[in-house]
Amino acid sequence: MAPPKPDPGVQAIAIRTGDDIVRVRQAVRGSAVEVGLSLVDQTKIVTAASELARNTLDYGGGGLATIEIVRDATRRGVRIRFEDAGPGIADVELALKPGYTTGRGMGLGLGGARRLSSEFSIASEIGKGTRVVIARGK
Repeated sequence: MAPPKPDPGVQAIAIRTGDDIVRVRQAVRGSAVEVGLSLVDQTKIVTAASELARNTLDYGGGGLATIEIVRDATRRGVRIRFEDAGPGIADVELALKPGYTTGRGMGLGLGGARRLSSEFSIASEIGKGTRVVIARGK
């Protein structure tokens, strides 16, 4: 029996260096263009993905971004999942507050990524890591 073929609408990118953040940005932009998002929506999802990729590297010690093109009968869009096995976030609600920053990154933080996304979820456990899922579509 042949191994399953990878889904062409899904890309996984390991985040280990700053160059990987650039790769995530490029892949998200390419997916957003492919599904026909407006330039404004492309910019929003790429900016949010860039911030979350940077957080995955800086705070999670690296991880994985999984970029998925979503197409169904009523919508098209891009969903990105960021996962790390870092220390986790002690106070997720505080980290989501507008203006909260630790002084690194673009200054958007998790709250900024949430505002730029049409879908946002976060799960974090101390000592086990963090998973953030964002999406933007039409």
